[in-house]
Amino acid sequence: MSQENVEVVRAAYEAYNARDMDAFRALYDPGAIIVRGLDGWPEAGPFVGREDVMRAFETLRAAWDSDTLENVRLIDAGDRVVARSTWRGIGSGPELNMDYTVIATLRKGKIFLMEYFWDHAEALETVGLSE
Repeated sequence: MSQENVEVVRAAYEAYNARDMDAFRALYDPGAIIVRGLDGWPEAGPFVGREDVMRAFETLRAAWDSDTLENVRLIDAGDRVVARSTWRGIGSGPELNMDYTVIATLRKGKIFLMEYFWDHAEALETVGLSE
């Protein structure tokens, strides 16, 4: 099941970058939660329920004319996937070029819980791994 979880997270990146928010939404559990946002991020959450999570993503996306999530590395951690990523955006304001790591916990083939980290090593420690 863990490789399947990696593929679900990969599909989420692909759907987001294709701007296919219906496909993106379908990869999330109805009870999805962003429980841990990035420290210092203005909208820290938590965001509870798939629709609240989707609103959070859509609000962020609206800040730039164009944005992409670049997957640097997906790491299988059983029912969790560690995704080290770069988010890039361009628009009328400053360019976005942000590195972060997210732990996605999956339940029944859907993303259920998301935890964000600035520090990749901290995210790995959270799932019992190290660099």
